[in-house]
Amino acid sequence: MTARLPEGLFAADEDGAARCAWCQATPAYRAYHDSEWGFPVTDDRRLFEKICLEGFQSGLSWLTILNKREAFRRAFAEFDAERVARFKERDVERLLADAGIVRHRGKIESTINNAKRVLELRDEFGSLAAYAWRFEADAASRPKRLTWAALRAMSTSPESVAMSKDLKKRGWSFVGPTTVYAFMQAMGLVNDHVEGCHVRERAVQARQALSVPR
Repeated sequence: MTARLPEGLFAADEDGAARCAWCQATPAYRAYHDSEWGFPVTDDRRLFEKICLEGFQSGLSWLTILNKREAFRRAFAEFDAERVARFKERDVERLLADAGIVRHRGKIESTINNAKRVLELRDEFGSLAAYAWRFEADAASRPKRLTWAALRAMSTSPESVAMSKDLKKRGWSFVGPTTVYAFMQAMGLVNDHVEGCHVRERAVQARQALSVPR
């Protein structure tokens, strides 16, 4: 008889590995969990893409956005901030007609606005990565053991609140504390793979090997 996994974990039939429960829905979702979510990212394009897509995800499931991610990349010039910053009203109209993405005028216009703000951050900090990693959580402030209950209680963090406030002050939009915390989880600024997940230790090792941009 197979031992029952702790709450917040499940084992996929294809390999039996314990994973965070939120990625059960599809093999693509599990692949995202295993190879992307929680691993530290310092590439500006990926960071910009993720914070934009988290804004689009608001009110929807992340799986919906993940399934549309390639269409979003085509629509938004592979999330090259310099190119997106040059989008005009005709591009907004083009995007509103694109059935492959989430057609929400406010979120589309926010992405263009935020691309311009990325360029300002680069002027000040050298890169979006150097800015974002200033808000990495201190290990001492994190739960000693990340259980499912602890994870569910953390929709924001002091760092996500601080980053959200700072981004809004700089003119960004669709960057509330919950959106920013989801961005931090995905980009490895925190490691929220729960204890027992087979990916957690790999994410720890990736962070230990990372040279944080300054």
